Amino acid sequence: MEMSSVSSTPRTVEEIYKDYSGRRSAIVRALTHDVDEFYSLCDPDKENLCLYGHPNESWEVTLPAEEVPPELPEPALGINFSRDGMQRRDWLSLVAVHSDSWLLSVAFYQGARLNRNERKRLFSMINDLPTVFEMVTDRKHQKDKGMDSGSKSKLSAKRSSDGQIKSHSKPVDDDFGEDDDEHSETLCGTCGGNYNADEFWIGCDVCERWFHGKCVKITPAKAESIKQYKCPNCSSKRGRP
Repeated sequence: MEMSSVSSTPRTVEEIYKDYSGRRSAIVRALTHDVDEFYSLCDPDKENLCLYGHPNESWEVTLPAEEVPPELPEPALGINFSRDGMQRRDWLSLVAVHSDSWLLSVAFYQGARLNRNERKRLFSMINDLPTVFEMVTDRKHQKDKGMDSGSKSKLSAKRSSDGQIKSHSKPVDDDFGEDDDEHSETLCGTCGGNYNADEFWIGCDVCERWFHGKCVKITPAKAESIKQYKCPNCSSKRGRP
């Protein structure tokens, strides 16, 4: 396997994120736009094959690296063997899930020297993108629709027209179950914890990420006096020369 794509090892959060984005785009294309070609390359009669995404957004199906340990974590081995043993859509979804795991493992392998806050920022940036699985199964549209149309009013700590803080009580309507599932995928931009309707959350008006109030030291009372909230990351960027 040609390893030229990893000759320059990313070091910073931005470099690792760019590497992740390129590899992710390559795999998404293999499983969507180039799916017929990808499907034909995964011949079950061949040896153990892996799907690789490269930083330059190219992809290939090939044998795993021979060296042990490899230069980078390896993708799922032998994805071709189960190709004809299940429905095509299910097989592609399975490859997508394994690809998501591989992409994260590569990113955090490269980020081994990052500090705690840098790792959180890296994961937050990665988490803003739909997963490969969501792209392949088209789940991202349902998720994005829910977050765009409803999450701001249900999660935000901003005041309503009567000057009262919006509560995070669960809405009682026909779409309750669906909305709750969508919001449960929201992660705190600081600690990475899942959304919980029983906790106080606040959204950044700049980067539009969500945070536990306790993680950014904002109480419901304090939020009431904030006209435009900026998270710690956005505030520090604004203050740089």
